Amino acid sequence: MSRPLFAEIDLSAMRHNLEVARAHAPRSRTWCVVKANAYGHSLVRALRAFDQSDGLALIEPEAAQQLRELGWVKPILLLEGCFDMDDVVLAQTRNIQVAVHCREQIEMIERSPLAEPLDVHLKMNSGMNRLGFVPAEYRQAHARLQACAKVRSIALMTHFANADDPANPGMPFAHQLRNFLDATDGLPGARNLANSAADLLHPQACADWVRPGIMLYGGTPGMHSAEYFGLRPAMTLRSQIISVQTVAPGGAVGYGSRFVAKETMRIGVVACGYADGYPRHAPDGTPVLVNGARTGIVGRVSMDMLMVDLTRLPDAGMGSEVVLWGDGLPIDEVAAAAGTIGYELMCALAPRVRVVETGNAPI
Repeated sequence: MSRPLFAEIDLSAMRHNLEVARAHAPRSRTWCVVKANAYGHSLVRALRAFDQSDGLALIEPEAAQQLRELGWVKPILLLEGCFDMDDVVLAQTRNIQVAVHCREQIEMIERSPLAEPLDVHLKMNSGMNRLGFVPAEYRQAHARLQACAKVRSIALMTHFANADDPANPGMPFAHQLRNFLDATDGLPGARNLANSAADLLHPQACADWVRPGIMLYGGTPGMHSAEYFGLRPAMTLRSQIISVQTVAPGGAVGYGSRFVAKETMRIGVVACGYADGYPRHAPDGTPVLVNGARTGIVGRVSMDMLMVDLTRLPDAGMGSEVVLWGDGLPIDEVAAAAGTIGYELMCALAPRVRVVETGNAPI
């Protein structure tokens, strides 16, 4: 017998979400972002679910190599480019496209012993101040790459800080887009701009390529719910009640006795804890579903278990099904209650959690 906790990964939902991304950018080609082991859903499953995409994008060179070994023949893009000379050689031998975001990466390409040239994506720091050349330095970097015999093509790339919050005073979306458009005016090369939020909310940013990420897995990039955008959850974390306690008024629950009952309560113990990827800092009231009915956690999440309020769910007990997030309970709602984002919960799914596939999609 297995512990009753498992993650259900729905490949048909992933395929559906890709079609939503493509429908919002019908004239663009699509990089499906599969970094961090496909946001916790696995590279192997992503390759199967996203077989109709135009390319796969990620940051880990070893994972890019794995995609080639698994049989992916379409484009692959390393979003942070090469970290050392071995990566440059790998990119050339495996026909992997690379971002270039700093002078040191240009120098690596210039010094590399490449037999064939690379396809690169020159990244602009249009206002996020994370990676890339500032607009005033962008054309000089472009000219240097154009002059390099080890570069075959140059795409033009940036990343938006606030596509989900376009009026953000720290960096308004329109200002960042204008920075990019002005600095690239007249430059040749495909444009590669839109992340999930831009794909869904800003059609003016959907150029030659779009780069959906979180939306492919059924999470929302912001502003509206995933359901609002027609996205389906790809990961559902399911478990069961493994014990029931009756707690008298004044009784405390869990480590640190954070939660104290104000009335007689029925407390269900769920086989799921922070060692499985559930956020330890989730507060009392963080939503869960028990037999399809909504309730909340009580007390501090422990390594292997968490507790939920069954007081007003008289039919719930040992063996009752629990949904921690996913089908019927948006992961973003759980994340918001815990003071984080859905991305983190997906990526934090622990290796010990069993995974069950549904909606199988063949290669």
